[in-house]
Amino acid sequence: MNQEHSVKQYRSSRQRERLLALLRSTNTHPTASWLYDRLKTEFPNLSLGTVYRNLSILIEQGLVKKIDAGSTFDRFEAKTTPHDHLICKKCGKIIDFEQRFFPEINDEISRSVDFYIESHRIDFFGTCSDCRTIQ
Repeated sequence: MNQEHSVKQYRSSRQRERLLALLRSTNTHPTASWLYDRLKTEFPNLSLGTVYRNLSILIEQGLVKKIDAGSTFDRFEAKTTPHDHLICKKCGKIIDFEQRFFPEINDEISRSVDFYIESHRIDFFGTCSDCRTIQ
């Protein structure tokens, strides 16, 4: 059963547009605090709460994804094409991994358990090359 969800319309916001542009310009999977620090000079009255509210709107609109990497702080990205993550357990770095080994996985699982899969997420945890060379 495929249900259509209506996306709430929001007024255009220069802060939200800059936030999205900043997320699209980096592949570091930043925290809200990192985004706030970079936008504060351009928007002196900006609050961290406003950053979180705008991130929530962008997530609702499907333009941004929140990554729960098992750390204290949520991380965010604007890359919405299918990919997985390599997450360093030492430094917290998140690296995109785009090679699709099983592109048919959603269809195979859907058929085997009669469950409509909209998306999936696979995270690999380990140690990045930078942290391994520090040892």
